[in-house]
Amino acid sequence: MNFKEYGEGKPLVILHGLFGSLDNWFSLAKAFADKHHVYLVDQRNHGQSPHTDSHTYDEMAEDLFEFFQQNNLKDAVLIGHSMGGKTALKFAAKHSDLLEKLVIVDMGVKTFPVHHDLIIRAMQALDLHNISSRSEAEEQLHFLLDEEESTIQFLLKNIYREKQEDGSANYAWRFNLDVLANDIEEMGLPILTGSDVETLFLYGTQSKYVLEGDKPEILSLFPNTTFKSLNTGHWVHAQDPEGFVKAVKKFIEYV
Repeated sequence: MNFKEYGEGKPLVILHGLFGSLDNWFSLAKAFADKHHVYLVDQRNHGQSPHTDSHTYDEMAEDLFEFFQQNNLKDAVLIGHSMGGKTALKFAAKHSDLLEKLVIVDMGVKTFPVHHDLIIRAMQALDLHNISSRSEAEEQLHFLLDEEESTIQFLLKNIYREKQEDGSANYAWRFNLDVLANDIEEMGLPILTGSDVETLFLYGTQSKYVLEGDKPEILSLFPNTTFKSLNTGHWVHAQDPEGFVKAVKKFIEYV
């Protein structure tokens, strides 16, 4: 798996969400690197990690276990946002002995209807091979998607120049779009097994992934849970980075 690392100290591993990459977490990694050895990881089918034929949480949890083994990690803090949060929950259920603390960012344990269909169809309709500039890709995405500017810019971060055998270069997606589209229903499946690892569920009050009524089910699976909310949407760490860092540091600082 592709990763980058910063700082020294006890290990802290960060997992990005769907359609994201480790690049989205650079500034936050540096905020934690004063006291931790921070690892930013590209999950399978994202960023510069390998593209595979399937995309399930069991597979991503196993990928993470192999990463822990390869880097001799133990007593780690694990932070996961959205899809990365579910990967982290799966990992904790199987490998709690490797974790000191767990931080789940705007993700719960319930079944959640997948709502990325329109975004996926728009990305599949974007003919990157015939696009000559990023601005042209941006213009087409605006035409295809009725989404906020921040969402468009987030998706555009995943476009890069892919060199061809003849020396030319075409635009392409960093993530494995076709496999993600095929396995997208997996992203909404519930978490059924838990862990007694000390856990922080940090969520946005304007998001629907963690609601007040969801807390008893979360506590039944992860009994050592603390809840903390910030006045944000789903992108908690991007919409309130200062509040995010403060809340996480308060939870993990004296690990």
